[in-house]
Amino acid sequence: MKPLRIALAQMAPVLGALDDNIARHHETLEAARAGGAGLVVFPELGLTGYQLQDLAAEVAMRADDPRLAGLAAAAGGMSAVVSFVEEADDHRLFISAALLEEGEVRFVHRKLFLPTYGLFDERRFFAAGDRLRAVESRLGVRLGIAVCEDFWHLAVPETLALDGAQILINVSSSPGRDLAAIHEVGLGTAASWRNLMRTYAQLTTSFLVFCNRVGMDETVSFWGGSEVIAPSGEAIFTAPLFDAGLHFVDIELGDVRRERIGLPLLRDERPELHLRELRRILAERTDMAIDVASEPSAPSERTEGIMRRARQRELG
Repeated sequence: MKPLRIALAQMAPVLGALDDNIARHHETLEAARAGGAGLVVFPELGLTGYQLQDLAAEVAMRADDPRLAGLAAAAGGMSAVVSFVEEADDHRLFISAALLEEGEVRFVHRKLFLPTYGLFDERRFFAAGDRLRAVESRLGVRLGIAVCEDFWHLAVPETLALDGAQILINVSSSPGRDLAAIHEVGLGTAASWRNLMRTYAQLTTSFLVFCNRVGMDETVSFWGGSEVIAPSGEAIFTAPLFDAGLHFVDIELGDVRRERIGLPLLRDERPELHLRELRRILAERTDMAIDVASEPSAPSERTEGIMRRARQRELG
């Protein structure tokens, strides 16, 4: 199988300058094509900048906006993941990431988890998404797309992998925080993200693609450090901190098959057990009675029931 070349667009969008940022995306797509990329990944809110606050409505686009369609056309034979402020039919605003393929907007993921701690105040301006799906791609594998904070919640990468994703993509606008010499890379945020990504890649036996922005929005600085992690959890590529650039990384998609056969963690997952216990926890938290009739029986109980009925038939 031919290697897949990924282009990581570690860029610094201009806050609120939608037209300028779209033009830079067009330029980057052209450069990625010239470099032989099959997949181009841009950071969270790369089309608008991050610290939008009341500007969010001014730069919002519908998923069928001609400007997105123009980017899809520019992607041509590549797959591209771009991020923007999406306005829904009911005028809710979402932080979204779109998969552009074959001249169209193939899929849109709306950010599920909106942080409201530290310097974050996303829920004040945006609605949270309520759907999590992997998506088929022209690359021959399913992609699992998430936005920044989504990956600080264990269920997201797990669900995407169980839904068939072989490449997990996280687009991010992660601010740099906790500068300290005690961290491996001198930046606590980077150290935390790297721990997460290596763990998720190994536990889901998937490639993990992380594209983080650089530059500043007002007084907030973004650290970059975009990465591609192998299904084994080993880093294939790590971009420099704080510097913009278009970085090319080649991966062998066959590595997913080899790793999943050698380490069949996804095969051995038990989503039915997880679902049953989540229902129990939810019932206990909300003080609701558990509907036993709707709960799937444990395998041992089901097997015993079948055997009991078989014995009864034999006895007449």
